[in-house]
Amino acid sequence: MDLKLILMSTLLGVFCYCNAQKEGNECINANAKYCGECIQAGAKCGWCKDPDFLKQGETVSTRCDELQSLIRRGCVEAMIENPSGKQRILKNKPVTNRKKGAGKLNPEDITQIQPQKLNLHLRSGEPQSFNLKFKRAEDYPIDLYYLMDLSYSMKDDLENVKNLGTSLMLEMSKITSDFRIGFGSFVEKTVMPYISTTPAKLLNPCTGDQNCTSPFSYKNVLKLTSDGKKFNTLVGQQHISGNLDSPEGGFDAIMQVAVCGDQIGWRNVTRLLVFSTDAGFHFAGDGKLGGIVLPNDGKCHLENNIYTMSHYYDYPSIAHLVQKLSDNNIQTIFAVTEEFQPVYQELKNLIPKSAVGTLSANSSNVINLIIDAYNSLSSEVILENSKLPEGVTIAYTSRCKNGVVSEGENGRKCSNISIGDEVTFTISVTSKGCPKQGKPETIKIKPLGFTEEVEITLNFICECECHKDGIKNSPLCHFGNGTYECGACKCNEGRVGRQCECSSNDVATEDMDRTCRKDNGTDICSNNGECVCGTCECKKRDNPEERYSGQFCECDNFNCDRSGNTLCGGHGRCECRVCICDPMWTGTACDCSMDNSTCLATNKQICNGRGTCECGTCKCTDPKFQGPTCETCPTCPGVCTEHKDCVQCRAFGTGEKKDTCEKECSYFTLIKVKERNKLPQPNDATYPVMHCKERDANDCWFYYTYAVNNNTEKEVHVVETLDCPSGPDIIPIVAGVVAGIVLIGLALLLIWKLLMIIHDRREFAKFEKEKMNAKWDTQENPIYKSPINQFQNPNYGRKAAVL
Repeated sequence: MDLKLILMSTLLGVFCYCNAQKEGNECINANAKYCGECIQAGAKCGWCKDPDFLKQGETVSTRCDELQSLIRRGCVEAMIENPSGKQRILKNKPVTNRKKGAGKLNPEDITQIQPQKLNLHLRSGEPQSFNLKFKRAEDYPIDLYYLMDLSYSMKDDLENVKNLGTSLMLEMSKITSDFRIGFGSFVEKTVMPYISTTPAKLLNPCTGDQNCTSPFSYKNVLKLTSDGKKFNTLVGQQHISGNLDSPEGGFDAIMQVAVCGDQIGWRNVTRLLVFSTDAGFHFAGDGKLGGIVLPNDGKCHLENNIYTMSHYYDYPSIAHLVQKLSDNNIQTIFAVTEEFQPVYQELKNLIPKSAVGTLSANSSNVINLIIDAYNSLSSEVILENSKLPEGVTIAYTSRCKNGVVSEGENGRKCSNISIGDEVTFTISVTSKGCPKQGKPETIKIKPLGFTEEVEITLNFICECECHKDGIKNSPLCHFGNGTYECGACKCNEGRVGRQCECSSNDVATEDMDRTCRKDNGTDICSNNGECVCGTCECKKRDNPEERYSGQFCECDNFNCDRSGNTLCGGHGRCECRVCICDPMWTGTACDCSMDNSTCLATNKQICNGRGTCECGTCKCTDPKFQGPTCETCPTCPGVCTEHKDCVQCRAFGTGEKKDTCEKECSYFTLIKVKERNKLPQPNDATYPVMHCKERDANDCWFYYTYAVNNNTEKEVHVVETLDCPSGPDIIPIVAGVVAGIVLIGLALLLIWKLLMIIHDRREFAKFEKEKMNAKWDTQENPIYKSPINQFQNPNYGRKAAVL
């Protein structure tokens, strides 16, 4: 009878459901059954531990709500459990201010990052932030290991490296007073097909060269030392070797240099590995050619300073190598010939804190290469963190030189840092939920290539303070069926109800089912849960972020309207299938901005007074105007003149703006066409197009169109050739002038000749006339008879003899 009365009271209490439940939020949606679940639901959630807080018909989960909502519902602030995260710095040694020449200092006593160790107590959803300082210490010790390819092609390079020790010591003394150098060499795995295994070739793999030594995989010639002369001596005793294939076994050598710290002599200082070669490299999988299939184990296998397992383990993979170099804080400098620059540049992109330099044919520039690469590597600091526990995220914000602030991935690094410069990183750690049942976790953050690190212990706030005062098997929880803590019963397994009065295995009765229906025409628990002891227990989703909620499981936080495939457009939260928009956003999918600032034109008018602002976007009412603020008028007079100089400089490289073209004229997209008929025509475009014809300083015409497309992008189509007036053809003009002069001269000569002929003929005719008039002077007198007789001698033909 008592149970029926309780169920009837629950049914009546449906209509008095509290306001917080109606409104819905992440705290209510969590359906928290006890205080610990509540505070893990979000940073805004609090738990009311007042035993008399719940109203008739409310479930235990409604004790969990946002703080202001709990106060409005009558829970006094002193009865609200709302633990906050905190932090405590355990080790905070200041960064070292040290000048060069102040004497050697133990590397362990040099500090470049601050703080060094701290504790964080994380509340779910509440970030804990702290500042991390980094300062490049002056005169910081450096260990440099020179790893050289001693295949036969590097014979001339070895001669230049023999004096590297003292020369490099001298150059590095300008950077640090504590410098050590070591040397190692490599060739190839000592199995076929990498080398020839005939007895003669094993003794001397180089044909005709008596100074060639037997092939080997990797040899540690000199442990790190500050004695440059010893380096020169030992390197001078090295001999070249040889192998068959072009790629070398350098990855085997790099792996041993990285993991054999004791044999190499690495200190906890700046560690540089110079890898010098003129060939490519073998990597994981290539060992199969020699019958070697066992993956590289990443362990040290040096015996008498020689790698002894090259025939047993495959080459390491690039990822494996990256891990070991990072774990041992080794920065790699690839000194390679120009031919293999592209290969090692790609490798550099995969290995953080590495550099590539171009090695001359005989390695004569190796010292400058090392100095330049070191300066490049040391001028950049990149933070990395160890693996994060599940549900923990970390965010970086960098404050570098000159006040430059970066977030996201760029927030991890600062560049162009000089010695003595101090930069700051803000690191924010956030936990979602309670990883691994609240057990403390440790993560580490360090600058890549440096041995110093920050150790952070993460403590997760998974329970409320009142949890400690809980009474197990309390009689308040229906004859000991639960633990009474924080003002409510935390039921034992298999028990449900406000006082744990029901068994979850009880067979549902018709009366119980009725209390689980919103009305007679609906499904039990809206088909999104089960009716247990007259109360709806909502289903759990595969995605923990998605939840059913409500007394009848009628609400959820994942079936709201979407915009851009994002729930509530990314500008609101989904509560009971309705988007609750953030301030300044509206619409069923919170995709309509109420901020009119994006619609303000340069004259401070909304949409330039030629449109309306809808959802933060201008809808232009005047069809002539376009653009985000209705200020662009492609067809208005003056558009051609306005854009003339920019079109001219971008299309032809001339005009008044040719010197400032890139800066002032990048606001439109330029498209060149070959002919005028290829320009967009007004009838072909879906947006207005303005046709322009302008003239340059050389009186040449150029033709273009200006338009703003439907995506508010400015487009200019321009004819790629200028229309210039054709100049005079000099050769025909000169030829014509010369021909004209000649012809005129000939004509004058002909006229003169003609006149002379006419004159001569007239004179001759005159002469003939006068001659005719004077004939009587030559006639014989008829009275006169000549005394001379003439006759012709027949013997002389016609000749006459004069007697």
